[in-house]
Amino acid sequence: MKKKEPDKPPEVPVYWIEISDSISHRYQFEPDGHLSVSVVNDSRPAVQRMADSFLNKFFPSGYPYSVNEGYLRYTQFRALQHLTSAALSVLSTQSLLLAAGLRPTPAQSTVVSWILKDGMQHVGKLICSNLGARMDSEPKRWRILADVLYDLGTGLEVLSPLCPHLFLEMAGLGNFAKGMAVVAARATRLPIYSSFAKEGNLSDLFAKGEAISTLFNVIGIGAGIQLASTICSTMQGKMVVGPLLSVLHVYSVVEEMRAAPVNTLNPQRTAMVVADFLKTGEIPSPADLRYREDLLFPGRLIEDAGSVKVGRSFNKFMKPSKLKELKQIFHGEKFILSPGSKWVDMVLEHSATGEDALKGWLVAAYAAGLERSNHERSACVLKAAYDKVNDVFTPFISEMQSKGWHTDRFLDGGGSRFAWQ
Repeated sequence: MKKKEPDKPPEVPVYWIEISDSISHRYQFEPDGHLSVSVVNDSRPAVQRMADSFLNKFFPSGYPYSVNEGYLRYTQFRALQHLTSAALSVLSTQSLLLAAGLRPTPAQSTVVSWILKDGMQHVGKLICSNLGARMDSEPKRWRILADVLYDLGTGLEVLSPLCPHLFLEMAGLGNFAKGMAVVAARATRLPIYSSFAKEGNLSDLFAKGEAISTLFNVIGIGAGIQLASTICSTMQGKMVVGPLLSVLHVYSVVEEMRAAPVNTLNPQRTAMVVADFLKTGEIPSPADLRYREDLLFPGRLIEDAGSVKVGRSFNKFMKPSKLKELKQIFHGEKFILSPGSKWVDMVLEHSATGEDALKGWLVAAYAAGLERSNHERSACVLKAAYDKVNDVFTPFISEMQSKGWHTDRFLDGGGSRFAWQ
C-alpha cells in the first residue's frame, strides 16, 4: 500500500505596489499565473479623491514632504497675485481697444474674442505643467521643444492676415503653442543654470543670465521694428524673413543646450557613463558628455551599457516564477533587472537614488559582456555580474562624485517604480 504523499504547502501569491504619476496600484500574481490589478485606497471618499487629484496636478510630487516649510503660503499668495493680475489685464485690454476708437457695443465682442485668444495660452500652460517630471529628466530636449513651439505659435500669428476670417482660431492656436512653450522654457531654465553653478552662485548666474536676455530682447525689438518698416512691410517680406529668423533661433538654442554640462543622472547620461567606464576604465565628467548627448531622441538603447530600458511597468514583462528568482538575486537592492530578447528591463524602487540606478546599469552591462563570451544562462550571468559590481562599486561612486556628478537622485522622467509590501 502506497504511503500518502504529504500535501504541498500552498503557493504564496507574488505581489507588489507600483507608483506611477503619483497613483499607486497593487499588482498580484495568483498561483495560476493570473495577474490582478487594484488601485490602493480605492475606498477613499469622493472629496478626498478630488483633493488628491488637485494636489497631484498643482503641487510637486511627494508634497508636503518634498518641499521646505512655507511653500503652501508662498503658493497661496502667488495664486492671488496671478488672479488679480489677470483681472487687471482684462480691464486694460478693454480700455486699450476702446481708446483705439472702438464703440462700446462692438468693443464688448472684440474684447471677449481677444480674451479668449489669450485664454488659450493658459490652457497650453496647464497641459504642459503635467510634464514636469519629464522636463527634469531631459531639460535640454524640452528647452529645444519650447522654442520650436514658440516659433510655431508666432508663425501662425504672422500668417493670420492671410485669412482674417479665421483670426480667432489662428491666434488662439498660436497662443496655445506659445503657452506650452513658456512653461517648458521656464521649467527647464533652472536645471540649465544649475549645471554652470560651481561655487553656490546660482542666484548670481540666474540674475546675469536674465540681464543678458533682457538686453538682447530690447535690441531684438529694435531690429524687429526696423525690419517691420522696411523689408517686412509686406506679407511677402515676412514670409521670407520669418523662416530665416526661426531657423537661426532654433539653431541658437540647440547650440546653447549642447554647451550645458548637466550633472544630474538620467537614463541617457547614466548609460553613457557606464559605457565609457567599461570601454576605458575612466568615468567621463558632465562636460565630457555634453556634446555627445542625443538631444532629440534621448531614449535610444546603448548596447555597450547593457541595452537597459528603465521605468516600464512590471506587468508588461514579468512572470511569477521569474520575479521570485530575480528577487533572490537582487535581495536588498532597490532595483530589479529582467533580461529580454532585445533589451534589459530595469525597474527601480520608489526611493531609489542615482547610485541604485548606476549599480543596476553596471550589472546589466557586465552581464551583457559575460553572455557574449560565455553564452551562459541569464540567471547565472546576472548573479556573476552582480558579484563583480559589488567589488568595484564603492570606488566607482567615489570617482563619479569627484567628477561632479550628482548621484543622490535619478531622474527617470516619471517612469513606473515599485514598492514591496
